[in-house]
Amino acid sequence: MWTILFLCLAIIFLGVIWVLNKKDVKLTWYEWLIGSLGILILGFAVQNFFGSFSEAEPKAAWTFAWVFGIPALVLIALAWQLAARRVKRLA
Repeated sequence: MWTILFLCLAIIFLGVIWVLNKKDVKLTWYEWLIGSLGILILGFAVQNFFGSFSEAEPKAAWTFAWVFGIPALVLIALAWQLAARRVKRLA
């Protein structure tokens, strides 16, 4: 499962880099850092969500989803908005 998850994440990551290069968008170091941290935390949340469900602990699974999943989505959205607003301001 982990191999498939990391393969999918690598394909998505390379696709994002390709699209950004095609549109000539340069991200700053902190946008990369915030986005990468969000993706790592989201992967952690998804793994623990499914792991807790496989161990018949649905309450723990949903707790992981709320405690780690929501902040991860907020970090990803923050990185996206930082980049979008900077590009819009420069255009």
